[in-house]
Amino acid sequence: MSNRKFSKVFLWLAAILGVGAVYWISRSVFQLDAQAVRSWILSFGVAAPLIYIAVYTVRPLVLFPASILSIAGGLAFGPWMGTFYTIIGASLGAMLSFVLAKKIGVRLGKKEWPENRKKIQTQMERNGFFYVLALRLFPGFSFDLVSYSAAIAKVRFVPFSIATIIGIIPGTFALNFVGSSFISGNPAIITGAIAVFIVLTSGLALLRNRWKRTEGTADRM
Repeated sequence: MSNRKFSKVFLWLAAILGVGAVYWISRSVFQLDAQAVRSWILSFGVAAPLIYIAVYTVRPLVLFPASILSIAGGLAFGPWMGTFYTIIGASLGAMLSFVLAKKIGVRLGKKEWPENRKKIQTQMERNGFFYVLALRLFPGFSFDLVSYSAAIAKVRFVPFSIATIIGIIPGTFALNFVGSSFISGNPAIITGAIAVFIVLTSGLALLRNRWKRTEGTADRM
């Protein structure tokens, strides 16, 4: 089997196992019931969407996983409104991270990040909007790292914000759709939602790999 085919198979298996693990852990380890999570969020009444958005906005400051909050949004508000509220909260959180990084950019520049940080910053300096958009679209990149790197690379606020809002739509919908399916308790619906999630994220991941190869070729020219 070629490396490319093996990578695709591994990607699908990892996606299936990952989503399945989230569901199993939530039910078996933490004993979280989908209906209970939904009821708790909605117990805040008309303020529930605002509280959810506020929590998502400050999420980068406490390093809480964004994917878990997105799934919770789907549980509470359904796939469509959950996606809408999550996009607002995630975008505001990204903007907050961006502004804070601008303020303390020197400290963040000294912080120990993964090795690809410098390459990300270099590409952002060349073409901030499209690079931020690409990183938001493709899975596998740290959401907060993109925000911090964009700030350090001196990407302008408006292009960064627009690229973030557009780029997070597919992944946000996928996670909210999976979250909303848990509330039904119907194995067929849950399986279908997970399948949609896998197809969407796998497609974006494959595009990411092709894009990285293109970038690598361009850098060598």
